[in-house]
Amino acid sequence: TAEKPLVGFIGRLDYQKGVDVMMDAAPYLIEELGVQLVCLGSGDPALEARLRDVEARFKGQAVGWVGFSVPVSHRITAACDILLMPSRFEPCGLNQLYALRYGTLPVASRCGGLKDTVRRGVGWTFRPNRVSALKDAMRDAVNTYMRPRKFQG
Repeated sequence: TAEKPLVGFIGRLDYQKGVDVMMDAAPYLIEELGVQLVCLGSGDPALEARLRDVEARFKGQAVGWVGFSVPVSHRITAACDILLMPSRFEPCGLNQLYALRYGTLPVASRCGGLKDTVRRGVGWTFRPNRVSALKDAMRDAVNTYMRPRKFQG
């Protein structure tokens, strides 16, 4: 719904991408911040299982699609209000650039190419890559979303 921000994650489900940090924060994001979460990716079977578990636990508020499709990834990015990128390291990163092109603001860990492209006013960054820092950045992003004039710039 328009009252709840749609938060997306698109990427490989592995340690580098910080998916475990996002999954650990998911209950807070959904229950406390009231976001809707949509994730697309495949990789580590344990992380795929966690993605499915979050979807099952938060039916109607979270969707986890294990697999990958370029057209669907772009639809998700375009539909989201916020794109979450909790990478532990990211040499370049393209998803944040796609997000900005679509008008979706990134919340990203401050590392590699993410720290060079996600700057104040066009998204939020966090560091260290821990659940508490991700929660803080997401709280700031959602609070801004709830004040549309500030969110729109």
